[in-house]
Amino acid sequence: AMDLVMFGDAIGNVCRIKRVLSMPRGHAMLVGVGGSGRQSLTRLASYIAQFKVFMLEVVRGYKAELFREDLKKLYERAGINGENTVFLFNDTQVIESSFLEDVNGILTSGEVSNLYPVDELGNIYEAMRPVARAAGSAETKDILWGLFVERVRANMHVVLCMSPIGDNYRNYVRMFPALVSCTTINWF
Repeated sequence: AMDLVMFGDAIGNVCRIKRVLSMPRGHAMLVGVGGSGRQSLTRLASYIAQFKVFMLEVVRGYKAELFREDLKKLYERAGINGENTVFLFNDTQVIESSFLEDVNGILTSGEVSNLYPVDELGNIYEAMRPVARAAGSAETKDILWGLFVERVRANMHVVLCMSPIGDNYRNYVRMFPALVSCTTINWF
């Protein structure tokens, strides 16, 4: 339960976020100072759209390996289980720049390079076989992987919460162009 005070701007922001989430492959970048309601309103819009919210829990010692393990859970939820999922990612969770490099890959192609080692791909292929049969397509590894990535792209929506204060936002946008070109920007 969240105690929210709804006013005109907040309702407008919820409507915009919900509209972006309803679009195919709709991703959003919410830009505003901390405490402006970016995360709360995203959770509300996700609830209205009947999407589940996936958010990282950054703890001490959280590095790229743990981030990639969380991405695997997210991919499993969106790709294998077929759940509509919102990946809510805050700029305070960027511990290493490789995090944004992976998010950049998700936004552009739906893939994170070298996310799965070869021995873990078998589980994905087996989970996608019924989907391939239902679609009437062949069951080669390339086709099964392509089906998996397409399901991830169809079911996962990335919402980035960024603060314009300081140099980080400007540097992130300059280093990772998909953060701007593949998202709908909403200023809070």
